[in-house]
Amino acid sequence: MVQPRPSVGPLRLAVVVAWLSPAVAAGQATIDVARGGAPAAVAQASPGSPPAGGFAEATSLPPSATPAGGDPRSTTMPLALGEGARLGCPGGTLRIAHQSSGRVDVTCDAAAVPTPTTVGGPTDPPPTPVPTVASPSAPPPTAAPTSPIAPPTGPSAGLWISVDEVRRLPMSGAAWTALRAAADGGTGTPSLCDQNSDSNVLVLAKALVYARTGEERYRTDVRRGVMAAMGTESGGNCRSLALGRELAAYVVAADLVGLTAAEDTTFRGWLTGVRTKRLGDSRSLTSCHEDRPNNWGTMCGASRAAASAYLGDRADLDRTARVFKGYVGDRTSYAGFAYGDTSWQGDPSQPRGINAAGAAKQGVSIDGAIPDDMRRGAGFTTGCPSHTGYPWEALQGVVVQAEILHRQGFDAWGWEQQAVRRALTYLYNLDARCGGWASEATSGDDKFIPWIVNHVYGTRFAATSPAQTGKIMGWTDWTHDRATRDRP
Repeated sequence: MVQPRPSVGPLRLAVVVAWLSPAVAAGQATIDVARGGAPAAVAQASPGSPPAGGFAEATSLPPSATPAGGDPRSTTMPLALGEGARLGCPGGTLRIAHQSSGRVDVTCDAAAVPTPTTVGGPTDPPPTPVPTVASPSAPPPTAAPTSPIAPPTGPSAGLWISVDEVRRLPMSGAAWTALRAAADGGTGTPSLCDQNSDSNVLVLAKALVYARTGEERYRTDVRRGVMAAMGTESGGNCRSLALGRELAAYVVAADLVGLTAAEDTTFRGWLTGVRTKRLGDSRSLTSCHEDRPNNWGTMCGASRAAASAYLGDRADLDRTARVFKGYVGDRTSYAGFAYGDTSWQGDPSQPRGINAAGAAKQGVSIDGAIPDDMRRGAGFTTGCPSHTGYPWEALQGVVVQAEILHRQGFDAWGWEQQAVRRALTYLYNLDARCGGWASEATSGDDKFIPWIVNHVYGTRFAATSPAQTGKIMGWTDWTHDRATRDRP
């Protein structure tokens, strides 16, 4: 759980940015951040050119996170600085001074702010908020965040969205019309073994409409659907991928409508065991999550996160978060995945689920590429790669995992320099260069992805409404539209 630290009194924040020689670090800078004179750790960042003299006014610097084992007044932040860079500090005015020596000093007089820290295992590093900084070398306009990500503040009501948030959403427009029509239809026969079943997202549609209207008939249908899904994961042909795709939406639906006491007891008992139940492919939801760094693992991780959040199983949520943080690139958090062909990896000796910021190969940027799914089209090439839809399917599980973990107090959207945003940026940029790489997000069952990513980061990735439901989640053009629901 993320808890605020008490204030430590008025302090002076000093930031020193030392610009390195291009021959030494090709556009990289070390950033030393200290609060109240306490020594700080050192971070690496990729800035543009330093500000051209004078001062740059700033507007918002997020509260710092305490480094593992570090002083609570000290922090490390990855920054991308360029001419006109905008930083800031709460309660004061921050200025960036470019010295003749080439050094850039950033100072701020501000009152202390509560500092979030993580209560958990010793190997679970606390999440670090990533500030939004403009730079001439920033991604294209469609990918540039317009607002910072709010740091986690502890578990939120609602695994995916709360009933209170749903009740403030509009009952008009294309998104609502499509949602209501789906809720008024049938759901088919629930099956956790059918990886292409849409019963899960149709049950979710009824749950959302019940939460908005209070009409009991929708809740009755949801309860029946959730209870009918239990046990359908049995059989030798049932694979972990199917369970990963199907389960999360049922769990979110149950959370939105509230099961009866007897149903909830039964559901919780089953949900506890199904996470580690070995299925027909000799994997469980948990082992799939921890072994597969592709669409299989992301789907399994999303349903695992939903189940453990519903159960209030903090130990497994912490483990799920560590694995996800490892997937997006922090190998110190988790590195137990089994990778296939590593030709798409920025560093094949240190493979990641999402390539690191700045990753390039043979002069081609692969920053944000999802290597273990890109390889399923073909090996790396400097030209236009063979198309595959697997990166988009992987992102279905990624965004569901990130949002559930975020609502449980983890900074999942900010980890590894906003790895999720960078993954979408890579695919949209690839689409602009080669064509065909963003069609899934505008005409297929991945259409729900850009809506939630735009909601989180303030980006403007192309998104359409009504948005077709995905394999694991849907209806985000109604639940996660910034025009009708502000990001908390």
